[in-house]
Amino acid sequence: MRASSPAAATVRLRIRDRWPVLGRLVRCRSGATAVEFALIAVPFFALLIAIAQTGLVFLAEEELQTATSQAGRLIMTGQAQKQSLTAAQFQQDVCNNVAAMLACSGIYVNVQKFSSFGGVTPLNPVQSGNFNSATMNFQAGGPGDIVLVQTFYQWPVAPGLLGLNLSNVGVNNFLLVGTAVFRNEPYQ
Repeated sequence: MRASSPAAATVRLRIRDRWPVLGRLVRCRSGATAVEFALIAVPFFALLIAIAQTGLVFLAEEELQTATSQAGRLIMTGQAQKQSLTAAQFQQDVCNNVAAMLACSGIYVNVQKFSSFGGVTPLNPVQSGNFNSATMNFQAGGPGDIVLVQTFYQWPVAPGLLGLNLSNVGVNNFLLVGTAVFRNEPYQ
């Protein structure tokens, strides 16, 4: 064992007196604590990152759903039909209801009318693992029609440690979907 200098001993005493946990680490010569921390640190931080990403995805999904419901009221009450809104104008109305988390340029809108609630079939724009925006429709319907409003947004996610990855479309993207189904009011 090598001899330590008096200055080093004084520093160890000060650390041990002020911060007992650090003092134990300073006294520990075997390195077991460092090895144990290294074994636990990677899964711990991977879990923390996964929890943070999942929370952000849920928050963004809720924001998109709220914007979809609010913009869907324009169709349900006949305001969109009376103003002859286009798909781009309706998309802008969805964007107006979104806070700062989502970029308007990334929001896609699908609006379809159906004759019965049992016949409602949601659009799946994912083909071969990639998002296809060419499949979007815009049919606001008339009074009494059943309408499905869907909004889509590709939320970027970081690849996680230890294979914890939330991506489900494209490369490192998670597809957020907002949906509203309703019967149009009998507007005039």
